Amino acid sequence: MKAAIAMAAALSIIITAYAMEKTVTSAQKTDLKTDFIVLGMGCFWGAEKRMGEVTGVIDVESGYAGGDLPGAGYQDILNHERALRIGKTNARNHAEVVKVTFDPAKVTLETVLGKFWESHNPTQGDRQGNDIGSNYRSGIYYHDAAQKTTALATQAAYQGALDAAGIGRITTEILPLKNYITAEEYHQNYLRKNPDGYCGLGGTGVKYPKPAERVAQNGTPATTAGVSSARLDGGNLNFAQQLIAFEAENCEFCKLFDKDILSHWQSEVPVVATMNANPPVGWELEKPLFAAPTIVLFKNGKEVTRYTGYNGEKANFWKWLGFQLLSPEQRKIAFQQGTEPPFTATNLDEKRPGKFVDPITGATLFLSNAKFESGTGWPSFFDPIEGAVTEHEDKTHGMRRVEVRSASSGIHLGHVFNDGPAPTFKRYCINGNVLKFIPDKE
Repeated sequence: MKAAIAMAAALSIIITAYAMEKTVTSAQKTDLKTDFIVLGMGCFWGAEKRMGEVTGVIDVESGYAGGDLPGAGYQDILNHERALRIGKTNARNHAEVVKVTFDPAKVTLETVLGKFWESHNPTQGDRQGNDIGSNYRSGIYYHDAAQKTTALATQAAYQGALDAAGIGRITTEILPLKNYITAEEYHQNYLRKNPDGYCGLGGTGVKYPKPAERVAQNGTPATTAGVSSARLDGGNLNFAQQLIAFEAENCEFCKLFDKDILSHWQSEVPVVATMNANPPVGWELEKPLFAAPTIVLFKNGKEVTRYTGYNGEKANFWKWLGFQLLSPEQRKIAFQQGTEPPFTATNLDEKRPGKFVDPITGATLFLSNAKFESGTGWPSFFDPIEGAVTEHEDKTHGMRRVEVRSASSGIHLGHVFNDGPAPTFKRYCINGNVLKFIPDKE
């Protein structure tokens, strides 16, 4: 697709006249205040724009690298890719790349590579979106051993995040920089010159674990106030079902998780935080930890799933946990705005003193003294606990209604109507299957 868009511009320019080969080595880094890395992310138009957004990046240049074609230009690379497809050559083609020059005093290479991983899909092999061919492969091309080490470490960290999200294996090649060529002038700053131009770049939606989130891979204990560094004893935990938040020293995202989630914990699932990267004694992790915080759900002493990294996305965390706790019928209501058949909720006729709580977070939503018989077939309430629910406009099914969600987890509960009893004259019509009833203690 991109090749077709660029053809008109290519026909008006003698490709090789504008293409200048550069053999870039560490010896060329005469300015010690800057460094560079060469990255393949598919179409270099979009890659140039994305990498240029990173604070501390000084310049982003479109180019070609990683192939066996010295002096090649854009049209040469397209022609070579066609020859590869029909078996007329075995020579390795160049990838479209961007050379990212940055100031190490303002941004680390890991941060630059974090943007790289987030800004494209590194699991697609020889393609990126609609652009297909080895010239659109994902790649990191380093110029010294330190860059190689960092590249491999970030690949491992991002693979851990992809694993947690259920996404496939990374196909990105990590190789020494070879045969770098600056692309033709009309490719430089392409999207700045053509704001409506084709980008063809889309990420997986999975965030790269921030540098401050690192957990020691060797399990070395860390210490911080309030959380023990000692290895947990599995005998002191709930063997049948237990959540463990693996945290790290000086981890701002761990502190945020503690503030947003752990400090308000009311869920029926027991949870404990630890600064030790090892599983409890006698228990098993499926794979090593890559980032902190990592929240692992254990059942019968074995990991069944994990949530890696946290950056304030409370709804995402509760949805992850909800998929482990709720039945398929409950998940359809909670996450797909489904509705249970009327007169089917087990708590429809519940009249005992008590409270109705969120089935994931355990937060109280309604008290039984606010429940009334509406005759609709769904549990109905005239007043929720203050701050327990949120209301949202709903235009689905050709109607205008007000949707009700749990404020703590964000799950769909039902709708509210203006035909209830005094004193509020509201009717909160709620799906009973996403309410857990807890009777008052006698």
